[in-house]
Amino acid sequence: MDPTLAARTLTASTEIATAALSGDDPEAVLDLVVRSAAALAEADLGLVMARAADGSLTVEAAHGSREPIGLVLSSRSSAARVARAGVPIVADDVTTDPRTAPYVPRELRGYGPFAAAPFGTRERRLGALTVYRRKGGRPFTPATVDVLTAFAAQAGLVLVLAEGTTARQRVDLYEERERIARDLHDVIIQRLYAAGMQLDLLARRPSRKLAKADATRLGDAVDQLDAAIADVRAVVRTLRQPDPEPPTALTESARAEVETARELLGFAPSFEITGDVDAIAPAVADHTRAALREALSNVVRHAGAMRVAVHLRRDGDRLRLTVADDGCGIPEGVSKRGLNNLRERAEQAGGRCEVRSSPRSGTTVTWEVPV
Repeated sequence: MDPTLAARTLTASTEIATAALSGDDPEAVLDLVVRSAAALAEADLGLVMARAADGSLTVEAAHGSREPIGLVLSSRSSAARVARAGVPIVADDVTTDPRTAPYVPRELRGYGPFAAAPFGTRERRLGALTVYRRKGGRPFTPATVDVLTAFAAQAGLVLVLAEGTTARQRVDLYEERERIARDLHDVIIQRLYAAGMQLDLLARRPSRKLAKADATRLGDAVDQLDAAIADVRAVVRTLRQPDPEPPTALTESARAEVETARELLGFAPSFEITGDVDAIAPAVADHTRAALREALSNVVRHAGAMRVAVHLRRDGDRLRLTVADDGCGIPEGVSKRGLNNLRERAEQAGGRCEVRSSPRSGTTVTWEVPV
């Protein structure tokens, strides 16, 4: 390998490792991976594709012109085969090579030279890292493919390790919170309670008449200790149940999600609440918040809508969320991952999710769960 290229590869890998293991946003890390890959391969377009359960690939990050974020490639595509088998592939022209041509999407037909490398590890095959040059460009050399393959393996390993590090840090955090909660409950509260009891007994001792001012101060001290005990118990509950939601959190957070959508859309969606939606189980409220966020995110990214209506309704033992827009419907080739998330959340809560979409009438998402 050319020494200069080897040095650039090492620098890029180190930068990615630093970002991933420092807890940077995953999207930013993937963006760094794909930019580095495109630069190392001197490519016009680089893509990081994530592998789905059905074997298809979804473009999660891109660098180059006409970045096709969200594009889904068939499980029979060459990139999907690379992700599945762990063996790189290279073609002089992706649109004419018989191994690749049948499954090249319209968005990528302006490119010729193509190379793909498996992204991840042997145990965790995350997807594929692909690079392209415009039609007529010089093909990728075997040395370049070797560099791409080594880089993809290193970057994938770093992301797998970062996932493990994040999980361990989360476990460590919860264990530390539990330790603090236990110490507060078993030690601090007991000491405060004992001190309060001693002061109270002192104030009530009949053999010693206290001055009125002293008795008042002792009474105040006992009251303050009682208040401190109540505060510590509240802290213990919070530590053992991180981020508890207040009863009104669903209404407030739903309004916040709609307000965020307003800023991104440039106009205010209509928002209506019917019935008491706050008196529901926290788990159902969590699913509902996430479903609303996902539905509005789809509108912002894909719909091109002029009007959006959000309706949150509780009718007896059912909670229904409706998000309707007058946009272009769900475009072909757009990842259905968000819609799948909506359906999965509804099913986890014992409910259902229905999506109606057409280019003329827009899209309506109806998400309903029992409460």
